[in-house]
Amino acid sequence: MPRAAKNHYLPRLAESHLGAILGAQPVAVVMGARQTGKSTLIAHTPQTKGMLQLTLDDLDTRAQALADPEGLVARADRIAIDEIQRAPDLLIAIKRAVDRDRRPGRFVLTGSANLLAMKKVQESLSGRASFVSLWPLTRGERNGTGRAGRWQQLFETPCAEWRAMLEAKSSASKKHDAADWRTLAKQSQYPPVVVGTMTHTQQADWLQGYLDTFLARDVAELSALSRPLDLLRLMRAACTGLGQPEHQAAWAQTTGLPTSTVSRWTDLLAVAYQLIRVPAFSVNRTSRLTRKPRLYWSDTAMALHLAGTSTPTGAHLENMILTDLQAWCSSQSQRPIVHHWRTTTQHEVDFVVELPNGAVLPIEVKSTMSPGVNDTAGLRAFFAEYADIAVGGLLLHGGSETLTLGKNIVAAPWWRVL
Repeated sequence: MPRAAKNHYLPRLAESHLGAILGAQPVAVVMGARQTGKSTLIAHTPQTKGMLQLTLDDLDTRAQALADPEGLVARADRIAIDEIQRAPDLLIAIKRAVDRDRRPGRFVLTGSANLLAMKKVQESLSGRASFVSLWPLTRGERNGTGRAGRWQQLFETPCAEWRAMLEAKSSASKKHDAADWRTLAKQSQYPPVVVGTMTHTQQADWLQGYLDTFLARDVAELSALSRPLDLLRLMRAACTGLGQPEHQAAWAQTTGLPTSTVSRWTDLLAVAYQLIRVPAFSVNRTSRLTRKPRLYWSDTAMALHLAGTSTPTGAHLENMILTDLQAWCSSQSQRPIVHHWRTTTQHEVDFVVELPNGAVLPIEVKSTMSPGVNDTAGLRAFFAEYADIAVGGLLLHGGSETLTLGKNIVAAPWWRVL
């Protein structure tokens, strides 16, 4: 049993990042989908000790936030406010308070939507706030280590030493032990499900309840929506084509919705941290590149639930790798970006992780148990153009062996990285 399950708190990768922000900035904003543990994170971050804790889910608090935002902000010297998207004009009062007193660590805000992308949010707190995105649990967080995958080590270790590094077990935990990715893909990584050690049926009921609440209440805070079941159909269409390029015209045809509606609602799902867009790597050298983003979901179990299937595919393994990458990227002060790469001649790499200094890590994901040289075609094509900036090529697979499959290309079991 993970040690954190005993006290119902799983240490989070974002905890140290949030603490660092509170030591330097007047405002920290924690954003992420509902039930990813934002309030719990704040409650267990040492730098928030002594803060007045408020939530805009409380009707009286929300009424004051709407009618007298200045009065609410003045209730205490240091305040944590949950679900700030429910009263976005409160950000104006917070801005004024911060401009009068710019001491670090004055406010912590949480939102179940990306405030920077919400059209009705008029105040971004630019220069006054830093942002933390909280995703469902990584494998390391689920196991109680509060970590993401070994992405930083891959960038810092010469490719020739990757095999030895990846095969070395962590002395702190068993998180690198062999596992079946299909089992993990079917398990929701939302903290209430993990901490509650739910059965498969209980998890299905929880996921359906989450969807019902999201459609009935959360969406209404983001956009006027008269027919939520139409949005549900779009969500199911997206999860059926997990890992595929974004094809809004095809979704419009499948769902019977206008293309303009599909476009608007796809944006809404991204703002709400449900759908994940992976942009195309756009550094064009010799090959013509496709520009469409590829789409994934924030939780693989939810994606399976929406698609109406219990059988994970290779796309769900890709999705597991991506959500771990997203958690790691979001925890960095200088944030890496995850892209995909695909040429018009059909060469592709699932993920290209780009550091701010320009170094990149191309990652191909294969569900096969026995990877071979043919599985590295995309990585080899990528290296032909970007050898000067690529730190090495990584093929993650469903088997158990760590192999060298060419110059600067290492194939490793997914569980040795996550």
